Amino acid sequence: MEITAQSVWGNCLAFIKDNIQPQAYKTWFEPIVAVKLSNQALSIQVPSKFFYEWLEEHYVKILKVALTKELGETAKLVYVIKMENTYGNKQPFTEKIPSSNRIPVKSQDVDVPFNNKSPELRNPFVIPGIRNVKIESQLNPNYSFDNFLEGDSNRLARNAGIAVANKPGGTSFNPLLIFGGVGLGKTHLAHAIGVDIKDKYPEKTVLYISAEKFTQQYIDSVKKNNRNDFIHFYQIIDVLIIDDVQFLSGKTGTQDVFFHIFNHLHQNGKQVILTSDKAPVDMQDIEQRLLSRFKWGLSAELQTPDFETRVSILRNKLYRDGVEMPEEIIDYVAKHIKTNVRELEGAIISLIAQSSFNKKEITINLAKDIVEKFVKNTKREVSIDYIQKVVSDYFQMDVDTLQSKTRKRHIVQARQLAMFFAKKYTKASLASIGSQIGQRDHATVLHACKTVDNLSSTDKQFRKYVEDLAKKLTL
Repeated sequence: MEITAQSVWGNCLAFIKDNIQPQAYKTWFEPIVAVKLSNQALSIQVPSKFFYEWLEEHYVKILKVALTKELGETAKLVYVIKMENTYGNKQPFTEKIPSSNRIPVKSQDVDVPFNNKSPELRNPFVIPGIRNVKIESQLNPNYSFDNFLEGDSNRLARNAGIAVANKPGGTSFNPLLIFGGVGLGKTHLAHAIGVDIKDKYPEKTVLYISAEKFTQQYIDSVKKNNRNDFIHFYQIIDVLIIDDVQFLSGKTGTQDVFFHIFNHLHQNGKQVILTSDKAPVDMQDIEQRLLSRFKWGLSAELQTPDFETRVSILRNKLYRDGVEMPEEIIDYVAKHIKTNVRELEGAIISLIAQSSFNKKEITINLAKDIVEKFVKNTKREVSIDYIQKVVSDYFQMDVDTLQSKTRKRHIVQARQLAMFFAKKYTKASLASIGSQIGQRDHATVLHACKTVDNLSSTDKQFRKYVEDLAKKLTL
């Protein structure tokens, strides 16, 4: 039987496959193509220099064993780097690189010396010119599960995050999408999961990045003709955390590259964690194929914390800062700042600062002044409960009637208006709005919003309802 480059490499692959993890084999060996066998030198084609460097750093020993087994002690390995050139119709860039001296290579086997003709190292987080493949996680260690207090509003998301941290890539929560309004703790929880994974699995590569920064890196990679290496960099991550994924809306090129990265990571058992200010069903200008993948795992909503949770958050914040404060003041702040954890903590920080800078005792009157200024300078988000009460009062019915299953026209219209204003004035998802207004699904809410829009433009009386209610809700 004739010995060819393909047959030799096929035997090497069979040996390597038996000796490394399946995910590693898929990532690092399946893309390789055997291109030439000359004497005892096997040339293999890899997609990028970053790919080559990773093989040399992590798999050179097993490559040497496999190749020696096939071709004897004088075996040599030559890497051929071939990547697509996205500018014009030039031929793809090719460079031949010998393996390191750990597998002997004679000088005549090298067609082109290893130099700077190929693009720079493609870790997007490395400053150009500094050769360093170590991937920093970009995580903030101050965000942990310990200071992310559990309540009814976040129980599902927090517990799912703990499950993922215990077994990244090994649960059905892949991807884990955490969504909710501003200041409810999405970024905190995403960091907490990453920090916990790094503590439990220090060998895993964890990376946190905002969707905005990811997009900018992708644009830079296209400009510098580094797109392939950009993709390969993200394909080696074990746990990828992308914050504010809704930022990808309308960015077709970035969505396309993320689609391929996501598929690779998911198929290889790597964990993907996403955060968004809205549920997948509410995302606009995101490709359907990407949205469908966001729904593969678990979408967990962070809702506005209830009073007890707000009190616990404030107590925890004060305890961590070593500050004592009367219970009545904690209760007052928690009662008057309802929609945003960030605002809640900000008010307490302002209260402590005013007290210490002005050498004033922390009293209920000082708390009232701070909260009043704080709330006045912050755009307040009305609650769905408040919207239902205002709409019910306007139509002279109680909230139970508004939420009932009846199909009477005036009640249906009142319910649809409540859903319309809930979508307009809150950050809640369609599913959450439907569930709070009579246990309806997101499709019912979507239909209600369209109906209100249509009737507003065709029915003068109905338009007056919308205008009156808008005034009441924005007072």
